[in-house]
Amino acid sequence: MKFSRKVLSNGMTVIMEKRELPVISLSITNKFGAAYEVSNIKGIAHFMEHLVFTGTQTRTHEDISREIEKKGGVLNAFTSNEVTSFWFKLPSEHLFAGLDILIDMLTSPLFNPQKFEKEKKVILEEIKMYHDTPQHYVFEKIESNLYDKPLGEGIIGSEKTIKALGRDFVAEYFKKNYSAENYIVTAVGNADFDALCAYLEKRFKRGSRSIALQPIKTRHNDSVEKRPGIDQAHFVFAMHAPLPSTKEHTALEVLDAYLANGMSSRLFLKIREEKGLAYAVKSSINAEKNYSYYSIYVGTTKDAVPEVKKIILEEFNNVKNMTAKDLQEAKERLLGLRKITSEESSSVMNELLFAELRGNAGDYYKHEEQIRKVTLADVKKIAQISGHSTAAIIPD
Repeated sequence: MKFSRKVLSNGMTVIMEKRELPVISLSITNKFGAAYEVSNIKGIAHFMEHLVFTGTQTRTHEDISREIEKKGGVLNAFTSNEVTSFWFKLPSEHLFAGLDILIDMLTSPLFNPQKFEKEKKVILEEIKMYHDTPQHYVFEKIESNLYDKPLGEGIIGSEKTIKALGRDFVAEYFKKNYSAENYIVTAVGNADFDALCAYLEKRFKRGSRSIALQPIKTRHNDSVEKRPGIDQAHFVFAMHAPLPSTKEHTALEVLDAYLANGMSSRLFLKIREEKGLAYAVKSSINAEKNYSYYSIYVGTTKDAVPEVKKIILEEFNNVKNMTAKDLQEAKERLLGLRKITSEESSSVMNELLFAELRGNAGDYYKHEEQIRKVTLADVKKIAQISGHSTAAIIPD
């Protein structure tokens, strides 16, 4: 493995992990997402992600997908709070064919008026789909309970905000916020780094950025929503967490491995194996650069929600009894999982992306060193929570 990083004269940052396997995963990521939006245009970043797939000045939607898929590749994108990322995975000999498609999408999207209105309908259906899936929607609710507007209003937007967006406004907004100096290019696989940089240098010109991250205001709130037609209660417990790239955030990773991550974790054993209160007990650390929160999801019965919450709080308190052996086992779990996930080039591509967003992609390779430094006292301290939020969707 060889790691390379370079900032081009057009402002783009290019990072790459060289591998000998004949596969390449590559993303072009714009440091712009939902956290940059004001309330009345919520969902515009996600909408623009959709729109660039609808066609360019030289390619139709069908051309874009076909040119990747006929080579055995995968093409996709995602929008988060702080970035919008477009990526592909291809046999490495087709790197520049795939890259040409991404560049075309980002430099000459057509924003066809008919396609624009059709894609608006697609997103409105996507909003309904997420709302009608309680296990997904409860995570939107917990984020709104943790953060005030506009961050707490979600990524996808609402029916009101999406319907209000006009084609010309969105096209102009895209031009203002998609430019080379705002891009991170991340590649993992078998490619020539210098050739990749030269190609990107030639194809992109420096622009100018005109928008800033909106203020992130935290809060604590609890919500319960009753729904007819469902049999299971969906419950999320969450708390604000230290920002990434801090010692405290690394301690939270170790705490999670002990407390809630996996079938041998304290909460899984207590809630599912001992009490039989749930099938699913899952945790996640949700963090980019400027925000971070920790959540625990439990799918349970309506009547068991208070008991589940009580158990979660008790197990946080019981972390004071964590032993040196527990600490070592949690660390080994984390380090083992990192090795397993690092086999997948697209996973490493995204890990490097977010490490770069937070300051330095090279920090990705310091993960084991950082985990090894976490002490028992560090974990016990991070488990002393001072506030939390909850969200529940329960049968009516």
